[in-house]
Amino acid sequence: MAMDPIFLLEAAINGVLLGGVLALLALGLNLIFGVLDIVWIAYVDLVMLCMYALYFLVAKAGWPLWAGALAAIAVGAVLGVLVHLLIITPILASPPINQLLATGGLLFFIQSAATLFWTTDHRSVRLDLPSWEVGGIFLPASRLIPFAISILAVAALYLFLTRTYIGTAIRAVAQDREAMALMGANPQTVYLVTSAVGGIMAGLAGALLIFQYAVHPFFGGQFGPLTFMICVLGGLGNMVGAFIASFIMSEIISVGGVVFSTEMGYVIAFALFIVMMFAKPGGILARRE
Repeated sequence: MAMDPIFLLEAAINGVLLGGVLALLALGLNLIFGVLDIVWIAYVDLVMLCMYALYFLVAKAGWPLWAGALAAIAVGAVLGVLVHLLIITPILASPPINQLLATGGLLFFIQSAATLFWTTDHRSVRLDLPSWEVGGIFLPASRLIPFAISILAVAALYLFLTRTYIGTAIRAVAQDREAMALMGANPQTVYLVTSAVGGIMAGLAGALLIFQYAVHPFFGGQFGPLTFMICVLGGLGNMVGAFIASFIMSEIISVGGVVFSTEMGYVIAFALFIVMMFAKPGGILARRE
């Protein structure tokens, strides 16, 4: 029996809407890698902590959603700075394996602490949001709003990186580490601002993901591998590549989930990732050396 094209079109649209939020995660992680040359294994677990912050402020303390979202973004910025100062700075000159072990250890610490304090219960913020039907396709506000904010955030990040002095320094370091000395920029300031911006992106992603998903201590396992896969597929440190790869993977997962099953959608996505790594090991838009 042939599938109704409406379902496929709706799945494709949902893929685009999901891609916007995935792009936030991938760009935040890729920005940090491009400058610090360290992959934050626990990046999505920081997102999880921001989601918990929003949940407790909105669902328990009664804060309005916008205030809780701003607080979650602030929490993300603080976490980014703390991780940089307490964990990243001491290991910047260490071998890559030590860096991976340190950030991986942070991942398990965050998950264990979250389980200890908040148990493994799934917690969600109840939002009474409308949904619209256009030509037989349902467009829920819980997906449209996060997508719109994500695109605005990506545009704001682009302007920050291209129109400000510190943003230009960040891009210069990402492209050529030796250029930082030529620009007269303080390395520690560039690193710290990069970690803070990465944390802000994590906080915003957490605030948007709470629209659609419940938070729990192992939330990072749901989006962490996918985020890393997107970053590698787009080319580690390549912001444009990460943005494009976010929508490629979200489309495969969304459409594949409708045509086959949710699990098969992820299987196809990972299979494509493996094939692409053989065909283009540096990513679809790898940086030229």
